[in-house]
Amino acid sequence: MFRLVRDSLGACLAPQGSVVCIGAFDGVHCGHRALLGRVRERATALGVIAAAVSFEPIPREFFARSTPMPRLDNARGKIRQVRDCGIDLLLMLRFKAALASMEAEDFVEQILVHRLAMREIWVGTDFRFGRARRGDIGLLKEMGSRLGFRAEGFAEFTLGDERVRSSAIRELLRNGEFASAAHLLGRPFKIGGHVVYGQQLGRKLGYPTANIRLGRRTSPISGIFAVRVHGVAEYSLPAVASLGVRPTVDGVEPLLEAHLFDFDGDLYGRRIDVEFVAKLRDEEKFSTLEAMVAQIDLDAAQARRLLAAHHPDSPPDASVEYSRIRSSGVLA
Repeated sequence: MFRLVRDSLGACLAPQGSVVCIGAFDGVHCGHRALLGRVRERATALGVIAAAVSFEPIPREFFARSTPMPRLDNARGKIRQVRDCGIDLLLMLRFKAALASMEAEDFVEQILVHRLAMREIWVGTDFRFGRARRGDIGLLKEMGSRLGFRAEGFAEFTLGDERVRSSAIRELLRNGEFASAAHLLGRPFKIGGHVVYGQQLGRKLGYPTANIRLGRRTSPISGIFAVRVHGVAEYSLPAVASLGVRPTVDGVEPLLEAHLFDFDGDLYGRRIDVEFVAKLRDEEKFSTLEAMVAQIDLDAAQARRLLAAHHPDSPPDASVEYSRIRSSGVLA
């Protein structure tokens, strides 16, 4: 059974011992999953639990609070992805000043050895931890020889000739290269959340939207997109979406707004996932609402064409699916 623990101090969480990996795990991409899989494999071989240690906020967020760091996923998504990799225990530490200033040796002894009864640890070869980033694989090996655990470096993970890194995926997303980003992630890039009430302006303009607030998360992308919406029907539904601050209507809070084509169901309160397929353009500030609607008409038409060209999981006639959903009462 999967367990999530947030506290760094307390009784031992793994009396039978554990195999551990550590990382920020933003996005839990293909490289992360390879590392988590190795930990699962070694834990099974040793008859102990598979454990991962991560941080929220992730360290780069903590140290760069004046310039929010774009995230590939939020904490909820990280937890779900780590769990799905077969990890038994996720120790997701609250990264605050006290943890940031902890000496590397104390981190090993107090958290990894005492809290997790670590028998074996796997980390990336460039992994650093502890105050002033003094801890590394060399320190882990030296301490392991004294404290009775094995430390191994996990070589960088590549697909083809490309190293899989969260920073590389963020850059691909910023450039609108969603297929390439999905290749490194191992899945399409999505943003999910519960649908909330907005200003109702889209409905008045003929483009009702399902709105998702980003909360404290900073998105790596903004603009207007062709998207697919999951969580409404058996199939993903085609849509056009805006992600940003809506300059024409003086928006401030970043908001994801998705207009589902030919759909009029009530989605308030429902959790949905918006999959990004293609970027259409950047956000613009229009002089009038009429000019904005004229551009939305063009965006919607372009999104329809793009999504119709390759949509493997949709029914041949999407309008039939919409009718089936409404008549079933699912969205009543």
